[in-house]
Amino acid sequence: MSMPDRRAMIDPTKSDLSVRRQCELLALARSGVYRPKSATATNDLALMRRIDELHLKLPFYGSRRMTLELNKESPKVNRKHVQRLMRLMGIVALVPRPGTSKPAPGHKIYPYLLRGVAITEPNHVWATDITYIPMEHGFLYLVAVIDWASRAVLAWRLSNTMDTRFCIDALDEALARYGAPRIFNTDQGSQFTSEAFTGRLIAAGVARPRATGATVPARLCPLEIGICSYGRMMGAG
Repeated sequence: MSMPDRRAMIDPTKSDLSVRRQCELLALARSGVYRPKSATATNDLALMRRIDELHLKLPFYGSRRMTLELNKESPKVNRKHVQRLMRLMGIVALVPRPGTSKPAPGHKIYPYLLRGVAITEPNHVWATDITYIPMEHGFLYLVAVIDWASRAVLAWRLSNTMDTRFCIDALDEALARYGAPRIFNTDQGSQFTSEAFTGRLIAAGVARPRATGATVPARLCPLEIGICSYGRMMGAG
């Protein structure tokens, strides 16, 4: 967890846990917690929130186009400043990138089974992927299982860590509610190549291919952005 996220967890109003003890538990220096925020930091937070809003509406914008969009408003900002804040927030343009998901060492690599396959009916192919939802303090991870043909979200889970457990929980719910697909498609993320996750699919008799590019169909992007927007409103509330 990043230092800003840990600082955001400090609650001075807790009567049963002093700020000193909270800092010890979160491995934070008290000086950084008590130090008042500078005007620059406050301005950066406002700019980061605006960048976040624009990223949800225009997820394909990189720092150059993001700066142009921000400069339609005031005050003016330069691209290096925007690049630094986007890097701090972990925001990148949603474009196809090679090698963005790699399996953990020792995990089995499954063959890709979808090349040339026509997917025209429900429960033929399912897919899953992880995204993040920015909140008022930090962010949450969202995993969703979808039916490739209908674009229906079959199950989803939220987590504050990128562990395997919440991915398995979503998979278990989808299997329990809708049966098993013939093929299950994921990227090579370690959560999906783990023995615990693939074991569930093998037990259900599902063929588990390996994806070399984006897992979620492009037409799902508006749905993903909508879910993220809803998550932001929940966090702001």
